[in-house]
Amino acid sequence: MRLPFHRRTHRIASGLGALISGALAILVSPAAADSPRGFLETVKRHATLTSTVPDNGDQNPYAIVVAPVSAGKIQKDDVLVDNFNDISNLQGLGTTIIDYNPSTKQTTLFAKLPRHLPQCPGGVGLTTAMTMLKSGWVIVGSTPSNDGTTRTKGAGCLLVLDANGQLAATWVGPDIDGPWGNMAVIDNGTSATLFVSMAGFDLPPPDVHDPATGFSVTLHKATVLRIELTVPAGKPPVIARKTVVGSGFAHRADLDGFLIGPTGLAIAADDTLYVSDALENRIVAITGATTRTSSAGTGEEITRGGLLNRPLALILAPNGHLLACNAWNGQVVEIDPLAHKQIYAQWIDTNQAQSPPGNGDLFGIAIRPDGKAFYYVEDDMNTVMESR
Repeated sequence: MRLPFHRRTHRIASGLGALISGALAILVSPAAADSPRGFLETVKRHATLTSTVPDNGDQNPYAIVVAPVSAGKIQKDDVLVDNFNDISNLQGLGTTIIDYNPSTKQTTLFAKLPRHLPQCPGGVGLTTAMTMLKSGWVIVGSTPSNDGTTRTKGAGCLLVLDANGQLAATWVGPDIDGPWGNMAVIDNGTSATLFVSMAGFDLPPPDVHDPATGFSVTLHKATVLRIELTVPAGKPPVIARKTVVGSGFAHRADLDGFLIGPTGLAIAADDTLYVSDALENRIVAITGATTRTSSAGTGEEITRGGLLNRPLALILAPNGHLLACNAWNGQVVEIDPLAHKQIYAQWIDTNQAQSPPGNGDLFGIAIRPDGKAFYYVEDDMNTVMESR
């Protein structure tokens, strides 16, 4: 979603700019003013860790994943980040994954995939759909384009890389089209379950507008796909079965952001899958996520509007609350999903080159291994950040 400054035209309710008092300004919603403070209260400052731009000039960091194990070129707790744009800032053409080691503070290239990969429909454009399994395999989504828009979008695929960044398998199929949102993962070592949003079905070019709204045509065909894997010893993971557990989510092409659809996915211990429904500006819940045999549609609404401003990446904090990155400003919002309450929001990107500050800058987010802070990307500056 890295937008050139002259094309950042999104607006939200007036007056937000006046609320900013620095990178750590806290916004408390009136309804939640008396609620207990949560995880974000412990975050006091933010630091830049590294650039995400590799030698080939790829830009627009999307996914951020913390390595659960040491394997191949990767050390446990390394931070993996992929890029969605190429050196010309064209979306859907990024092919690289970088590896940042927090101990040595060194950044290296983990993987560089071929742009034109015949077994992946449309080629390679790496998205926020990325994870690393305990077995060392890295799985990443591709939603590719040839011109930076959905006009030339391919269906894409899921790519399986070994721990040295080499392509080992490619997953395609009629239920895989535009793997988009950050994955929710349950990893048992010899088996794993992935949840991935698919936001590419039947998307028209961005200049095909709905005359009633003036925006690109909105469809309701985006899905959440559950992928159950077996992981043979020493071999790439294999798909055992796939099930659509969520469907009918709104999605549309977007000239600035490529496409907009369900992005954030987080799985709780009670088997509830939370989904950030970006176009509806809400968070929803799908119950029985690992066992259901049919789609829950768009699930149960947990919270809408308020401090949310087009929520994207979604994670569970150690206290059981959700953290959602906003697309339309530089805030992260904390939500108590059981109480259906928004707790508060924190500005983590106050770049005033955008309006509102931080608009279009945030995407991936991941909890630090010690559970005391989080990593995130700022795609306006192509950097990995850390809260402290």
